[in-house]
Amino acid sequence: MKKIFSDKRAIVIFLLPAALVYAIFAIYPVIMSGYYSLLDWNGVGDAKFIGLSNYVKLFVGNNDGFGSALLNSFILAFLSVFVQLTLSLVLALAITYPKVKKQERFYRTVYFLPAIVSTVIIAELWKKIYHPSYGLLNGFLGMLGLESWQREWLGDTETALIAVFIPIVWQYIGNHMLMMYSAIKGVPNELLEAACIDGASYLQTCFLVTIPMIKDMIIVCVTFAIVGSLKVFDLVYVMTNGGPLHATEVPGTLMYSAIFQKNQYGYGSAIAVFIVLECVLFTFASRWLMNRAFGDDRETKTSRRKGGR
Repeated sequence: MKKIFSDKRAIVIFLLPAALVYAIFAIYPVIMSGYYSLLDWNGVGDAKFIGLSNYVKLFVGNNDGFGSALLNSFILAFLSVFVQLTLSLVLALAITYPKVKKQERFYRTVYFLPAIVSTVIIAELWKKIYHPSYGLLNGFLGMLGLESWQREWLGDTETALIAVFIPIVWQYIGNHMLMMYSAIKGVPNELLEAACIDGASYLQTCFLVTIPMIKDMIIVCVTFAIVGSLKVFDLVYVMTNGGPLHATEVPGTLMYSAIFQKNQYGYGSAIAVFIVLECVLFTFASRWLMNRAFGDDRETKTSRRKGGR
């Protein structure tokens, strides 16, 4: 086994098929999208090279709602990091609480279920919940005598955005919960027992021992939450298709509309490239900020290792 891993030729041979698949289905489409974004093309006729005009159109003299779409994606990213991940962390800590150890598997499964359900099914489910006539939400408000609160949740520009973002945030709470749960289960029991012997409560143990020990996983979850928010498409498209009046528009729905409905392949490709660059930029920025926030601990660990040597 050691000979195989030390043989560079064998490593290249084994990695080559995966690298080819990744290049064909991931790298090549991005390169072609970058090329198409420089063209004025309807997808059928002759293409005209226009340089960066499609990118300029995104920010200058644009009336198709790109600015509001970009703002909406930022709002979703904010909610995903500070609401979704906070709830995920609370749930992960709750199901690892010693007194619920017998029900741990049950709660873990229940909380994770939304993450494995099809996004289209979730979108249709929440559309029924928000329906103004027979929806569960308006019906519940009517039972409580709060008829004045009833409204067309997905048709009102004031409520459509939050109404769409609630199921988006809710769907992936279980996914991040499971990732944090697995990290918590990897925390050495000796540290937790030592904290209990010193008189720390479970809440104090969580803040002083558990959470600092799973910082790396929290950074991963923050990255996934931000990238997932910036490239969201399917749930918004099924629920509102970006409406009403671009109130729930996101870059993904604008890209789909430009390419498949308006036949603006160049402009739609420019949006696609912007989404990719945006995700890469925010990924590095978020990791840099998180590493800066947790830098003291890591520098301490590094200095300890060097001192031990």
